[in-house]
Amino acid sequence: MNKKNYVLILVFVIGGIQSVIGQNNRITTNNSIGWYNFFGTFKISEKFGIHTEYQWRRNETITEWQQSLLRVGLNYNLNSRVQFRVGYGWIETYPYGEIPLNGMGRDFTEHRIFEMVQLSHKEGIVDLSHRFMLEQRFVGRYSSINETTEDEFPLLNRIRYMIRVQVPLKGNEIKDKTPYLAFYDEIFVGFGKNVNMNVFDQNRIGILLGYRFNKNIRIEGGYLNQTVQLGRQIEGQNVFQNNNGVILNTNLNFDLTKTNK
Repeated sequence: MNKKNYVLILVFVIGGIQSVIGQNNRITTNNSIGWYNFFGTFKISEKFGIHTEYQWRRNETITEWQQSLLRVGLNYNLNSRVQFRVGYGWIETYPYGEIPLNGMGRDFTEHRIFEMVQLSHKEGIVDLSHRFMLEQRFVGRYSSINETTEDEFPLLNRIRYMIRVQVPLKGNEIKDKTPYLAFYDEIFVGFGKNVNMNVFDQNRIGILLGYRFNKNIRIEGGYLNQTVQLGRQIEGQNVFQNNNGVILNTNLNFDLTKTNK
């Protein structure tokens, strides 16, 4: 598949998202967010590795909670282009913004199991990756206003697809001491009997400026747009959050096989 085809796919995905969220029968709220993320990979053998991450997601850029996300997983690298991952996520979501995600205006816990495959390849100086993720989400909810903690955890299924494009800002490849530019778009779609109004769950677009210090350390930051559809209506209208802000990522890679030799 050539570069023109990838551009067409990207335009089609973004255009489809815009048509879904561009309906008139909706309420839209706006929030200023800041996501500050750590990703750590620990190589334990030629094929296997441990994935760790923590995302400190804030509202009003940094002063209020939006979400706390901790995720761990086991990686299997089939080859340099194909990676599989299974894992678990623990997420705390807070009642941020004008219209909170929880209808009672409370925080709630989510326990998440996920399966992922990522396909990577290079076209000229462009690095491309496609990430497909399936999630089984046990999302806490309150059966009544009298409950002080979540007493129900219904299963919500979700599928995600992300395309990411990276280009070096000097030379022909991203190697040590190389700045780079990255763009990604990720769409989330819910399915199953417990999905309510938000079959289209959310979409994220990021534009990042990064720097690879060496094979162990990479840092990037930039702009993030998150469009979220709530799972309920208000006065017969769908509710969307339009969240814009900054994102900072720290990526560390550790090769534990060398320390064991």
